[in-house]
Amino acid sequence: MKIRTLIRHVCEGARYVWRNGWMSFASISAMAVSMLVLGVFVIVALNVNALTQNIENEIKIKVYLDIAYPRAQVPMVQNQIGSIPGVKRITFVSKEEELEQTRLRWGEEGKKLLQSQKKDPNPFPDAFVIEVYEPRQVDDVAARILELNDTNTPKPIWKLNYGADTVRKLFAMIDVVRYIGIGLIAALTIMSVFLIANTIKLTITARRSEIAIMKLVGATHTFIRWPFFIEGSLIGMIGALIPVLILSILYDRLLLYAETEIGFLREVLLPAHESMSVIALFLLVLGQLIGLWGSVISIRKFLRV
Repeated sequence: MKIRTLIRHVCEGARYVWRNGWMSFASISAMAVSMLVLGVFVIVALNVNALTQNIENEIKIKVYLDIAYPRAQVPMVQNQIGSIPGVKRITFVSKEEELEQTRLRWGEEGKKLLQSQKKDPNPFPDAFVIEVYEPRQVDDVAARILELNDTNTPKPIWKLNYGADTVRKLFAMIDVVRYIGIGLIAALTIMSVFLIANTIKLTITARRSEIAIMKLVGATHTFIRWPFFIEGSLIGMIGALIPVLILSILYDRLLLYAETEIGFLREVLLPAHESMSVIALFLLVLGQLIGLWGSVISIRKFLRV
């Protein structure tokens, strides 16, 4: 296609949008409202997904060594745990560090309680804090750590703690939340596609006589289609830009409110540049696809002879 012809189609498509003011306004309004509702759900889903990922990443295994286990053999056990598939990072916490952390955590009451332990002023064992690459592998990694008691003498592991039952319930809840979010977004996307595409069809149906005249004077199907494609694309772009701008302003206000009024919420919400970049890309691409699809489906009907 020649540049001059393409420019002509673009100008003609823009003229269609302007000339059919009320129908174009109806199409853009329907798209903007649908995209706005969809965008709100996507923002909520993105933040919920980020929150669940943060929760998953906070899952750690704490391995307590037997209090009688020789300190000289601790590095060997650390190497064995570090070689287990799925272990990302292992941190040794000595009994002295554990005691100090407990004193800081419990305050004066804890300090008095610990000082009352006359026989053994430090009742804590040495421990390892273990992070895994994939939080859902925590059960398997924990089982492999416990197997070290079968291959080492004396047995190094006294117990380990990661809240197995709580972790399983947490993962089940996270899956339910994610599936519900995906289902709602998919349903809203499908509803938006059909609503907006049908509205665009109405704008083209209203000009069926114009299409018939163009065919009678010998215009090719390609020549007829392109201005309508441009019109659908412009409607899709404008209808998506409006909710993107509204959501950007509202999300910035929400972040500002969270920072000044609800401090903990600011730590939970995604930064504006992360969430809005995804929203903008998603809505703009979807708007273009819906606009083009509505135009293609609608004009194909009137080009059949």
